[in-house]
Formats: sequence, C-alpha cells, structure tokens
Amino acid sequence: MVEEEFTITVEAASDAKVLIISVAARLAGMHPQTLRQYDRLGLVQPGRATGGGRRYSARDVALLREVQRLSQEDGVNLAGIKRIIGLEQLVAELQERVSELEAALGEAYQRLAEYEAGTYPRRGDLVPMTRTSNALVVWRPRRSS
Repeated sequence: MVEEEFTITVEAASDAKVLIISVAARLAGMHPQTLRQYDRLGLVQPGRATGGGRRYSARDVALLREVQRLSQEDGVNLAGIKRIIGLEQLVAELQERVSELEAALGEAYQRLAEYEAGTYPRRGDLVPMTRTSNALVVWRPRRSS
C-alpha cells in the first residue's frame, strides 16, 4: 500500500471534525498519546464524538504538524508554541476585521462621493439643507389616520 503525502496548510484546511485520533496521529506523524497531551495542554482543540472520543479536522492535523515543526526544528518549548499559536490566531482575526473595516470605509467613501456629486439615491431620510439660520428644526412623524 502506498501512502499519499498529506500536505495542507492551516489556512486552507477544513474545519470538519471527522478524523479519529489514530488517523489524525498517523497523518500528523505523531503518536496518539502525543495528541492527547497536546489536547490537555490546549495546543489543539479536537471535537468530541457522542461517546467522548476525540475527532480532529484537517486544520487540526495541519496545526499538529506546525507544532511538531516548531518543537523539533526550531527548538521552541510547548509553552512558547502555545503562545505563538494564540498570537497567530489573533493576527488572523485582526486581519479579517481590518479587511471588513476597509470594505466598509470604501463603501462610505463611495456614498460620500455620490452624495457630493449629487448622484446619491435620495431615500427620504437625507435632506440637503442650506445653513441660513440657527433655527432648530423638530421633526414629528405624521399621525396615521
């Protein structure tokens, strides 16, 4: 039997928790007991089956490989690895939030440009006014008959 190379990045991996611990361990190149230890330390959070067995995703396996690489090749201890993983997750969340805010800002700039050009679709809630006095305008809704 020829084993295929399991190459996947953490970002591109699936989040479906379908792999039992023995399969995930084999794909990550680790002993199942190592996966249990990493679970206890909080380095990876597998899902749980109805009977309580651990279930891993392809993303978990990619993360386990990264833990192994950091530990064996870079000499980082497990506490350091946990901190690195946490910071990488925070960076990813912040990058996503920045992208969302950039998109919202772009839409706001577009609406502003349309409004200044006079092409903004008037919805009735925006009424252009010229400042001619300091009078206070009070809006009262019409009473329905």
